[in-house]
Amino acid sequence: MRRSLITVAALAVVIIAACGGGTKAHTAATTAQAPVPPSPNEKLPTDPSALSARLTQVSDQLNGSIDAWTRNGNPSVGTPPQPLTLQALYVQRAYRLLARRPGLASQTLAQLPARLRPSAGNSVAALRDLMRLTPTTHRHTFKTGQPAPAGQLLGFYRQAQRRFDVKWNVLASVNFVETDFNRIRSSSSAGAQGPMQFMPSTWREYGLGGNLHDPHDAILGAANYLHRSGAPGNYHHALYAYNPSPLYVNAVLRYAQRIATDRRAFYGYYAWQVFVRTPSGDRRLTGP
Repeated sequence: MRRSLITVAALAVVIIAACGGGTKAHTAATTAQAPVPPSPNEKLPTDPSALSARLTQVSDQLNGSIDAWTRNGNPSVGTPPQPLTLQALYVQRAYRLLARRPGLASQTLAQLPARLRPSAGNSVAALRDLMRLTPTTHRHTFKTGQPAPAGQLLGFYRQAQRRFDVKWNVLASVNFVETDFNRIRSSSSAGAQGPMQFMPSTWREYGLGGNLHDPHDAILGAANYLHRSGAPGNYHHALYAYNPSPLYVNAVLRYAQRIATDRRAFYGYYAWQVFVRTPSGDRRLTGP
């Protein structure tokens, strides 16, 4: 994993100063180039103009961090750099706020620049559908863990696409919606398990003899299930068989569309954290 943007900027300052070519003004300018990422619990503005401005700023920083990580880092073995993680968390928290408050969402989204409006609108709509689908929980304990590296998961999705002709971005979206890329390790209330949330009886039929809890095997099993349920000819039908809710189908396809439209969306979603909705509000289970 490459150094964070802040570390790289600081290192550049040291090198310039050591070579005798730096000035205080140049050092300050170089340091200023690395934006300070949001704190994990930075207060979200509730004024549409202020929220739109801050969301635009952090979203642009996030896209820059993703470009730098995928260009200079190694997503196949490492975790996202800390600035990227914090930027993604801010964007996620802002989207969750907008998903809960439609009036604020309509005003805030309208003020976003055109380059960000479609992605933000899709993500907010998907979150709103999933919030409608998932009730608040009174559960107090959850199992969580680290997902496989993003580059490894991407390889698994593409292998499954080649074998079963199910688009990799749809498989990534299912993995994201079901368990946040396997950050969620608890079984569902119905007993579904593993990164792609299979019932054990269903896994025995579609799991190809693999390990239900192994990301590689689970992704191949999900592709097998979706293919035999109608994909790629009819993704709506296949996803409805996977989880019989129009809200689920719409959310998965919205995320999948974003991932297909912008390659950075997969890495941005990968850096999101696990939230659960409780009677007292959102509770974050993972992340900084």
